[in-house]
Amino acid sequence: MMTEALVIVFVKNIKLGKVKTRLAKTIGDHGAFEVYKELVKITKNATETLGYDKHIYFSDTVIDNKWKNDYKTTQKGEDLGERMLNAFKNGFEAGYKKIVLIGSDLPEINANHIKKGIETLDNNEVVFGPAEDGGYYLVGMSSLIEEIFLNKPWSQPSLLKGTLQELHNLNISVGILDLLNDIDTYEDLIASDFYKNNKKLQEKIQQLND
Repeated sequence: MMTEALVIVFVKNIKLGKVKTRLAKTIGDHGAFEVYKELVKITKNATETLGYDKHIYFSDTVIDNKWKNDYKTTQKGEDLGERMLNAFKNGFEAGYKKIVLIGSDLPEINANHIKKGIETLDNNEVVFGPAEDGGYYLVGMSSLIEEIFLNKPWSQPSLLKGTLQELHNLNISVGILDLLNDIDTYEDLIASDFYKNNKKLQEKIQQLND
């Protein structure tokens, strides 16, 4: 039995020197690695209790001991847009009616954001969860709209604004969720409750940078 809605999670394989590269400039590769590991845990907790099917897309290789009972595969495509587009295509081809996709580096994400994303698709064709850096942490749709993923300035502050303008011009209805902050820089990290409340992580990073 499949559920009507699907949650896709994009996870970077946690490799030294490959995650959170902007953050690593300040706290080093080991520090960035520890931070990302914690963020993936938060994402996993946010998705664990959801009553929807989940498809987990790893950047390089499938890790079997994560998301034990969920479908897992690897991302395919040249850039982020193509990789997301292919994941949505697979979901719609499998027969899902509402699909949301999230990344795995959001310290504030919880199950409610994801549920709200799915529910927003009852009255909108597209949904975004905006991130403070001008991108988005969640994108969802009730049928495939390829334009969202084509010729976009990935990782640029104009990403969501430009995408919304394009959807507006195409007369596509869009719902917007709460604004959340992602962690890309050291400033983001130390300003976050996620970091302030995680003594273990603070100690690890301090040790690494002594």
